[in-house]
Amino acid sequence: MSTYYIGLSVTYHDSALAIVSEEGEVLFAEATERFLQNKRALNCEPDQLFRIPELLEQHCPNPKKIVIASNWRKKRPIYENIVKKLGFLSAPGLLKTGIKKLHSPLPNYQLHHMMACQSSSIERAGLNLVRIIQVVYPDCAIAFKDYDHHLTHAAMACYASPFEEAACAVIDSYGENGSIAFYRYRNRKLEQIHEAKGLSKASLGLYYMKITELCGFDWLKGEEWKVMGLASYGKLNQKLYDLLSSIIAVNGFDCTHLSEKLFEQLAKLDEFMQRPDSTLEELADVAYTGQAFFADLVTQLLSHLRKVNQCENLALAGGCALNSSFNGQITQRTEFKQVFIPSAPADDGCALGAAWLAYHEDLPKQIKPPQLQTPYTGSTIKDDAVERLIRFNKSLNIQRLPDSIIAETARLLAEGKLVGWVQGRAEYGPRALGNRSILADPRDAKMQDLINEKVKFREMFRPFAPSILHEHGDGYFENYHESPYMDKTLKIRKTMQNKIAATCHVDGTGRLQTVKREWNPRFYELIQAFYQLTQVPVLLNTSFNIMGKPLVHSLEDALTVFMTTGLDVLVVNDYLITKPRNEVE
Repeated sequence: MSTYYIGLSVTYHDSALAIVSEEGEVLFAEATERFLQNKRALNCEPDQLFRIPELLEQHCPNPKKIVIASNWRKKRPIYENIVKKLGFLSAPGLLKTGIKKLHSPLPNYQLHHMMACQSSSIERAGLNLVRIIQVVYPDCAIAFKDYDHHLTHAAMACYASPFEEAACAVIDSYGENGSIAFYRYRNRKLEQIHEAKGLSKASLGLYYMKITELCGFDWLKGEEWKVMGLASYGKLNQKLYDLLSSIIAVNGFDCTHLSEKLFEQLAKLDEFMQRPDSTLEELADVAYTGQAFFADLVTQLLSHLRKVNQCENLALAGGCALNSSFNGQITQRTEFKQVFIPSAPADDGCALGAAWLAYHEDLPKQIKPPQLQTPYTGSTIKDDAVERLIRFNKSLNIQRLPDSIIAETARLLAEGKLVGWVQGRAEYGPRALGNRSILADPRDAKMQDLINEKVKFREMFRPFAPSILHEHGDGYFENYHESPYMDKTLKIRKTMQNKIAATCHVDGTGRLQTVKREWNPRFYELIQAFYQLTQVPVLLNTSFNIMGKPLVHSLEDALTVFMTTGLDVLVVNDYLITKPRNEVE
């Protein structure tokens, strides 16, 4: 009989569940949005009632004890102080009190909604899980642990890294006490160096959400990605930059509001809000300026961390660690030599961080050597599902090619076909890393517009990622360093930009994924086969979904995208699926 550690991310957005064994191995980790096919799974429990029995059966057989760990403390000082000060717990409470004095760049009701949803999510933590455990395993002991939110971010970053020791920065929208925390990681232990506390401290996460709003995008849908893509088309708006600089500044480890008349200052930002007559150029300038301001402030924070910690390794987490445009600049703008960002640096990753914290707390002497954590810890699509499709399908062409699936897929890609590629376990985190991907030939620049128009149905300014064989990385990228989870944007060498034009953004950059055989043998072999045909060791890689939906979870999800978009081929495990000839034509 064994002990299992089940981590829950119970933030009201991006909830997730992770399972760690008593040996410290990650048995399962996945965001709730995948199973529900509901982007970000807003206000959805990570321990879905109808999913838990299957997960327990697969990953927690014969348990003597299950430790349930969550990523928020029950007591949150900042939250409790605000509730006490303003007296709201419901929409009627908001109408009575208003929220006039709160230090936030977001509209009042949006902030109230965030906090009310967060409170509800924390109160429900583990409710479904306990109910199912008691039914399925009535003799199993159950224990609860809750951890500081930023500590779970730090645990995810550090325990997943290959580092023996590191400086760790967590930069987020908010936590129990503030929005930023810094740690020293050594001997598999985390020591907090500093945490920004109090309402006078600014949140870079919230400010980036405000920039997202100014550009006309929806931060609730996680559209900060669009700001980064659009920024490459813009230039500095000095008036906006100066205004931002008058509102917030970095002092050591703190981001601080500069004026007591904060809301008057914030109101001035709305001058740059998207209007019906706004041009793309104007919005691109807002995006560029917001990104530049963000990058300058984070550079100051990380430079201070480097001086205090004296370690050359950086582990970075929190929602702001998804800013791949800045991540690729860190080693040039600071004295850090190596930068690690986990596959799930945002709140979904906190589920695994919480599970690991509980594991290390119970077994402090069971120290494992550091190693890079695989992102492939999610669900699988079994051959049985495809066999049922074969049995009942009347139109699709389906072949099982166990000995030639990679060679045949590489040939189709080299011919310009758009391929949906489903293999093994799903990725943990927001990026498709070769197991739930749409793949294409990167050589023709027109491929970008083709995929946006026929498959993704999204804006033209959003780039696609190059997945590259590691041994060729330096030949294609300036200042090349590994990016295992598509977490860094680097400059593509000018001599190579036309060679992989479909993955080269307007500013000559690419958000690359480093691919090694030991990390993902099947995906590596596919790129290698494509390289042998084309002399290009790169594939265009984008997530297997359409805009506004999560990555596909089941065979039915994959078929829906395949049949309702311009994808030419669907590959699931060893099966190659094509559409009826008359439909293709």
